[in-house]
Amino acid sequence: MARTATVQTKITTQGQVSIPTSVRAKLGLNPGSVVEWVEEADGKITVRRAGSVTFADIHKAVFGDKRPQRASLEDMREAIERHVIEEYAGD
Repeated sequence: MARTATVQTKITTQGQVSIPTSVRAKLGLNPGSVVEWVEEADGKITVRRAGSVTFADIHKAVFGDKRPQRASLEDMREAIERHVIEEYAGD
């Protein structure tokens, strides 16, 4: 994945950061929006708007680590539901 822009922010003594305007706009963040910090398998941290599910999340929920096979719409819905419950249960 190519990197298109890098922006920096400072962390306050209370651990707070300001999210740059361009990032807020891209993520559709407004005052009161919630973001989540996700540690990926490769150790990278992804920041995303809470409650957003990516195509990669759906793909993994449906196919896991296996090569994609044909699945009915009902199978996909059930897999997505299981993934969302596992990912967000207890939050």
